[in-house]
Amino acid sequence: MEPIFNTKKINNHPEWNESYYLAFYDKQNNIGGVSRLGFKPNKQEGMTFFFLFLPNGSAGGYHYVKKIKDYSKDLKVKGMIHHYHNNGKWSYEFNGNMIFVRNPENLLKVREEPNLISNILHVKMKLNFNPISDIYEYSKYMTEDSLELGKKAGDKHWEQIAIISGDIQIGEKIYSIKNTLGQRDHTYGVRDWTGVENWLYYVVWFNRNLACNPAAIIADDGRLSTGGFLFKDRKNIPLKNIQILEEKFREDGVFPISSKLELIDNLNEKHILKAHVGDIIPIPFKDNKGNQSILIQAFGSFELDGIKGGYGTFETLRRVKNS
Repeated sequence: MEPIFNTKKINNHPEWNESYYLAFYDKQNNIGGVSRLGFKPNKQEGMTFFFLFLPNGSAGGYHYVKKIKDYSKDLKVKGMIHHYHNNGKWSYEFNGNMIFVRNPENLLKVREEPNLISNILHVKMKLNFNPISDIYEYSKYMTEDSLELGKKAGDKHWEQIAIISGDIQIGEKIYSIKNTLGQRDHTYGVRDWTGVENWLYYVVWFNRNLACNPAAIIADDGRLSTGGFLFKDRKNIPLKNIQILEEKFREDGVFPISSKLELIDNLNEKHILKAHVGDIIPIPFKDNKGNQSILIQAFGSFELDGIKGGYGTFETLRRVKNS
């Protein structure tokens, strides 16, 4: 098991961050969610967001930031809790009001345009996370060049796949989540949201014996930092190389449409992963120098070596070019 709290490892950078992330998608109910807790101990700050993608194409969101002096005993920010159990399992709970919009792309616009809100509903969630994979730590299998460039997204990065079950209540509607594939990650380090030209991060599930998790950071000069793994027959196989064969974006050059990747695993086997994005929630970032980036939270459909039916998160970060 990775160390759950790394508060003794922090440096003095104000943006040093430790984050905990959950993604799941229930195909039976056609509902997906992503949750993140982020802690900046040098700022004594805790943050959470929680997004839900609903069957009718709408989306809900929750975001909260508060002062937190110590998070080493309780991974909690306001209504969101990520709870680690000593047996290696996790549970995730949420209790609070969420804002819903008909078009997920409008979710972060509601502060300036409250008329975009279609509903505000009380949401309760309780999910159990039962791992089916060993924990995978990115840096053990990354090259020195990839590690150096990858520091813009953190120093350490753990991933684990699981079966998720529980309930989500949205207003009066209850969704029973049974034997759904999901994944958590845990990272720490300085995350430079506006200092990266581009990144992609996919969490893709096909079934209990096949999944993949490719990630890449693209620098201004075209250099790549790559990492991730292929989960096959209950084993984690590191990805030693990723080539981006194709990425398609809308005319704005920010909102993704599709991609095609070549993955070379540690067994020297080549894989082709094709991806198409679904509904999108864009999250803007801007630093004190005026640099801007857009983080895309989305789910998508995937095909691996001709095997169709893959599903999971389709995340990109794109720098916004100043006009």
